[in-house]
Amino acid sequence: MVKPFRTAAVLGAGVMGAQIAAHLANAGLMVHLLDMPAQVGDKNALVEGAFKKALKQSPPIFFTEKTTQRVILGNYDEHFDRLSQVDWVIEVVVENLVIKQQLMERIEKTVNQETVISTNTSGLSIHAIAQGRSQSFRQRFLGTHFFNPPRYLKLLELIPTADTSPDVIERIQWFGRMHLGKGIVIAKDTPNFIANRIGVFVSMLGLKAFTNQGYTIEEIDTLTGTLIGRPKSATFRTADLVGLDTLLYVADNLYPAIPQDEQRELFKVPELMRKLVETGSLGAKTGQGFYKKVEGEIRSLNPKTFAYELPKPVNLGNIEGIQKLPKLEDRLQKLYHHKGRAGDFFRNSILQTLVYSAHRIPEIADRPADIDQAMRWGFGWERGPFEIWDILGFDPILTDMQKAGYPIPAWIEEMAREGVTRFYERDRSVYVPGQHYVELEALTDEIHLDTIKANPKATLWHNSEAALLDLGEGVALYEFRSKANTLSIKVIDGLVEALDWLETHDYRGMVIGNEGDNFCVGINLAEVGKIVQWENLNPFNNSHTAIANLLTKFQTLVQRIYYFPKPIVAAIQGRVLGGGCELAMACPHVVADAETYIGLVELGVGLIPAGGGLMRMARWANERAITDTPADILPFVRRVFETIGMAKVANSAYEGMELGFLNAQTKVVMNRDRHLYVAKQEVLCLDRMGYAPPPRTPIHVLGQPARAVLEHMAYIMHQGGYISDYDRALAQRLAYVLTGGDITVAAHVDDDYLLRLERENFLPLIDEPKTKERILHMLKTKKPLRN
Repeated sequence: MVKPFRTAAVLGAGVMGAQIAAHLANAGLMVHLLDMPAQVGDKNALVEGAFKKALKQSPPIFFTEKTTQRVILGNYDEHFDRLSQVDWVIEVVVENLVIKQQLMERIEKTVNQETVISTNTSGLSIHAIAQGRSQSFRQRFLGTHFFNPPRYLKLLELIPTADTSPDVIERIQWFGRMHLGKGIVIAKDTPNFIANRIGVFVSMLGLKAFTNQGYTIEEIDTLTGTLIGRPKSATFRTADLVGLDTLLYVADNLYPAIPQDEQRELFKVPELMRKLVETGSLGAKTGQGFYKKVEGEIRSLNPKTFAYELPKPVNLGNIEGIQKLPKLEDRLQKLYHHKGRAGDFFRNSILQTLVYSAHRIPEIADRPADIDQAMRWGFGWERGPFEIWDILGFDPILTDMQKAGYPIPAWIEEMAREGVTRFYERDRSVYVPGQHYVELEALTDEIHLDTIKANPKATLWHNSEAALLDLGEGVALYEFRSKANTLSIKVIDGLVEALDWLETHDYRGMVIGNEGDNFCVGINLAEVGKIVQWENLNPFNNSHTAIANLLTKFQTLVQRIYYFPKPIVAAIQGRVLGGGCELAMACPHVVADAETYIGLVELGVGLIPAGGGLMRMARWANERAITDTPADILPFVRRVFETIGMAKVANSAYEGMELGFLNAQTKVVMNRDRHLYVAKQEVLCLDRMGYAPPPRTPIHVLGQPARAVLEHMAYIMHQGGYISDYDRALAQRLAYVLTGGDITVAAHVDDDYLLRLERENFLPLIDEPKTKERILHMLKTKKPLRN
């Protein structure tokens, strides 16, 4: 059994050190964050200043405000002895070999014989950092290269030395994957390891296309972003986010460290970027780099004048049709064969990327899969280099490389001689030089729906926007397949049918989940808009019958889920908003990825929650109160009113529990790849325990006195200019429902009473012009309008 880490020390409170400490705290560890002592005054002044700065970072580095309490600050003079009590020490000081070696000497004299020690260096030799240390120390020492920001980027490269104990590697691998939510890749002790070696090369290709090949910043970012399955920040926005000084530092250190690299000269940074760094144009941190925001407009750098200008129309030919293709595989194929500047750029850059990646085996990694995983997890690529090669075709790409005069690695030529035409065989094995196909490790604690759907018999029911799948062992899964995983009419009707099916078949229970970026972003507003438009054109219908029927259907559905006789578990991740939040709240048991951003945001589109969300939040206020008295319940009702009134969205699953959107029994998983598996296990566990649905208990509502309190809160916000007139009107409806409507004094009511109030206060808002403005604005801009 692998032993989890419970305490850690992070040495160095800079940008990376503070963030690593924060993420260890997110995982439940007590963390000592130490840095140099201040020369005068309080010796903790430096570390405290660095920590305060880290707390202001956006997006936030901690799951909740309470999590910050698990980080204990200190300095090397007064608190270094704390290292004797921790399980893991991570060094994150300046990239200077001598300083790191001196620090390792001091660490060895302080830590106990069980402590694991690692360095977060991104470029120095791991072996060199441990030089002069004892055999015992070296057995417990390795490189742990986190990617910035550590909370949000999945990759963790482990770089063991020849002396590192296999037990230590296994422990960090297990803990990193299970408790830090990381994708683990074992890298070799080579300059910049795996992801940065390839990533910096690709960045330099884009930079050289800008300086030498006549492509504009906008053209290159169009061709290196979501179009080809990479982040929308593409090349130059990514450089600005990383920091041009950081990119320059990495490239300058890499160049002398790779004398045998056949593409070494590409790592010579163009003078343009040196000049930007010299003049303080470092990217996002200084407000300008390759891009600059001027009077609300994004402008880009003119490389000749160094002025920032409005973007010119891109000259890439007709690629709109390619951009609209939903499948990445199709977009890559079409772009590769595109005749024009867009195709020329992509062919040139992808051929160089693929041949460069191939040459790095076995230098930086032994398997193509390691490079692919590193680029997916570290740089957000949808497909790694060798996966892209498979998509474009092994033989055509090899032929084009040869025509272009690129030197071909011997192992690629050996593949061709053997007649092997793919790096991956049915996604279960990967070609490894000298070993032919090697089976990829099968993780038994993950469920991936593509694997499930590969078996036609696994689909129990489906329509065009949803499906019911067999996960095995008597557990079904209801999967959304609508655009952006919205709650469309077909998704709602499909869930009703899935419950009917589950009720009449010998299955133990059901998971509601998917593998999209977001579990559910709410009701399909475009669909609702069409219904309203049709009803407005119908002179015989002024009651919004279709909307009322849809709302009643959804309320009936969520109540049926909550009281269903078999366990139903929601497996949620990403954004869980509006109706999606209400659906998750209706499931008595939830498994949430830690990176779940959940909230009732209906006021942002001029509506109020009406799918049971207000009813369940009123119940949550009851449950949080120490006694069933109005005085104890009211503070929690006020909190609910503020949370929903301001359309707050939780920053994490843990904050979702604090805000009341998730119940206290929610299972939180740090690694999203595991959340469907854990949800299935939850269904099985509940079934084996002898499942019974939650009891029907009344809800204590506080009546008109509490409503007056809530309306006064809205009045103060309005007077202070924090909310608009219409926000206040919506807040009054919110207060009316949460406190029980026209009830004059505190009373107990049932679920149906509050559901009726939700409906009665939701439906009139459909006719409000300001609501229509908000909905239209959201559909056009994807941003809320506060009119």
